Amino acid sequence: MPKLLSKVRASSIVQTLLNDIRNGGKEIGGFSQAMRTFTTSSGHVEEPVSGLGQKQIVDALVFGERSRAVSLLYDFSLGNNKLSANDFASILQTCARLPDPLFVMETWKIMEEKEIDISAKCYFLAARALCKGGYLKEALSLMSIMEENPNSYSMLPVYNNFLVACSETHTVDYANECMRLMEHQMVGKNEITYAQFLKLAVLQQNLSAVHEIWKECSKYYSLSVISLRKFIWSFTELRDLQSAYTTLQHMVSLVVRENSYISRTAEGRFCDLRLDIPAPSTGNLSFIDASLNTEGSTNFDLERQSIGSIEISTVKKPLSASVTKLLRWSFNDVMHACAKVQNCDLAEQLMLQMQTLGLQPSGSTYDGFIRAIVTTRGFSDGVEVLKVMQEKNIKPHDSTLAVLAVICSRELQLDRAEAFLDEMAEIRSPRPYNAFLEACDVLDQPERAVQILAKMKKLNLQPNIRTYELLFSLFGNVNSPYEEGNMLSQVDVAKRINAIEMDMMKYGLQHSHLSLKNVLKALGTEGMIKELIQYLHAAENRFSRYDTYMITPVYNTVLHSLVEAKESQMATQIFKSMVSSGVPPDAATYNIMIDCCSIIGCFRSALTLISMMLRNGFNPQAVTLTGLLKISLRSEDFDGSLKLLNQGISEGIQLDVLLYNTILQVASEKGRIDVIELIVEQMHVHGVLPDPSTCSHVFAAYIDHGFYNTAMEALQVLSVRMIAGCDNIADDKQTELENLILGEDLEDESQILEPFKDSKEYLTVALLQLRWCAILGYPVSWSPSESQWARRLSNNLASMSGSL
Repeated sequence: MPKLLSKVRASSIVQTLLNDIRNGGKEIGGFSQAMRTFTTSSGHVEEPVSGLGQKQIVDALVFGERSRAVSLLYDFSLGNNKLSANDFASILQTCARLPDPLFVMETWKIMEEKEIDISAKCYFLAARALCKGGYLKEALSLMSIMEENPNSYSMLPVYNNFLVACSETHTVDYANECMRLMEHQMVGKNEITYAQFLKLAVLQQNLSAVHEIWKECSKYYSLSVISLRKFIWSFTELRDLQSAYTTLQHMVSLVVRENSYISRTAEGRFCDLRLDIPAPSTGNLSFIDASLNTEGSTNFDLERQSIGSIEISTVKKPLSASVTKLLRWSFNDVMHACAKVQNCDLAEQLMLQMQTLGLQPSGSTYDGFIRAIVTTRGFSDGVEVLKVMQEKNIKPHDSTLAVLAVICSRELQLDRAEAFLDEMAEIRSPRPYNAFLEACDVLDQPERAVQILAKMKKLNLQPNIRTYELLFSLFGNVNSPYEEGNMLSQVDVAKRINAIEMDMMKYGLQHSHLSLKNVLKALGTEGMIKELIQYLHAAENRFSRYDTYMITPVYNTVLHSLVEAKESQMATQIFKSMVSSGVPPDAATYNIMIDCCSIIGCFRSALTLISMMLRNGFNPQAVTLTGLLKISLRSEDFDGSLKLLNQGISEGIQLDVLLYNTILQVASEKGRIDVIELIVEQMHVHGVLPDPSTCSHVFAAYIDHGFYNTAMEALQVLSVRMIAGCDNIADDKQTELENLILGEDLEDESQILEPFKDSKEYLTVALLQLRWCAILGYPVSWSPSESQWARRLSNNLASMSGSL
């Protein structure tokens, strides 16, 4: 019997593991005791029959009696039987199936000591056990000496097993070592090899590698349905919808054109019954190297088919169950890729093609389909698909219900969103609940948020940091907007914040920059300045001063709260400390501090801040100009304010209604109707639509001077502009609105209030103002340009501008 050529090298492979066993005894307990029980009471070693000995060892391993298995192994090896590699095959096979790599090492050591001529099967089983057990380094060392043994002629299955282990354990480095060894030993590749290459390429997010694998694989193989399915999966995982779609059409053509012979392995995996002859080694396996560029390749050799022109074919012969399942899986993969890239048109065409081919969509198919359409068309289309599923008795996946709940929450449809949440059988992620809480925050409905939180607690659903960010925003404030805090509300806010933070600690979560911002905003709104500064210092310790994404917005929140609280001196100190400590201000910081200057009336400081803005690359915006106008208007310098306004227009600053309202408010208080009329006309010329505050300032100014008819006419014109913008209202729309405005039923007013529920309060206010005008006897005119007041303002704009 020829001796193993690399006995010394093989022994070094197992030495480390054997030392662990002998020294610690943790992996194979009772090792020393087992060694002491090898002899019988008569003092001689028993000689078990070879087959029986293998079976006893295998049974001990299967039942988890590892100490007994070790004892039996050494009894087996010390017998007088002449042992061969076949006598250990069942043992190694069991170790590979369990897996038990440590017992393989013990067995391998005994085989070497017995100078057994190790077969290719034993090499394969030992390497497989090591791979499945996660001992890739040892498996790679064993593979490197296999070529030196004349019996190890079939290497490819061993390498394939190793690559499977690498893809399962996400170990790219060892995979690269394996491929270099394959290249050195000139080992070919089969479809199993290429399948593992694909998994490794997807693991690295390397689309270029997938295209390279396609070119090489298709060069040597007429790709089977199984191989095409794996390529489709790879393309969809890497969001290459074009290539995935083209490959799917190739797959459809293949199953329509010819029968595919698909079977299953003992483990239940699909396999092709065609003879799998390995492709020759190309001498270049670099396409999986981690250093490769991950950009997508354009050299996709399949004849590309334009997305949107799906081939509709009918199957001449019934497809086998296996082929049908593979085809449906591939359609599902592409359908889910459509959802990822929001291509609802292609998703619809894929559904049509499935029906033409006789493939019944599954719950997974509809999951991808609904995801694709609701992200672009809204939840109503998704609900229609749900109805189709109900007709077919297909239960929607929880992921389908979750995405519908999220979309409904985004569209502020809380009742529908909650209904979808209640339908979910198993909640694994707080994301749909977070979306619901976010909608509650937008609609200012904390009571709905309390209900959904109770459901989360009942389901034992663990919140994440996003949940707490929303909780601080929802429950951090006690008073209504624009209502100042008091001692009672401040105590309540402190209790709420403390309760939420205690719940965070229970789950081991720390503040994010957004949760801290929300806490700071709540404290600032309630006027809790002391606590505000304490949390600022906590944020300084929590985040790096040089991480501007984290810390600068936190400072901005504090500064804004201080300015709103008229704590100008403290805001100035915080700003100086911020700059001196190296935290870079952004545009929002400068605008807040310019607003601070408007409170103390220091125009020079504001100009200094603008100079700093420009040096740091921030251009003045409408909010910047608003701050300057506030300072100018403090001294009732309307001429200077209008010059600032004109300068901002000439420099291309995009003006907004808030800026114009700043001037209108002061002009109304001071009775400057001339300024008001100039500003209103400038707003109209520059396409800035009025809002309720605009109407209020203009109306109040005319009323204070006793110009009642003009006040009503101006209110009408501004209200119509709020509704129509710069466009004329269509005749049918005019009729609909007039019916609401002039209606005498209580239901008419309730319909007017409906838009307010959808955060369209401007429309509601405009309609109510027009209804009020109609009640007072002023007929509605849907052509503001025909108003005498509007024409006068237009004609006087030039002359008024020159006189001011």
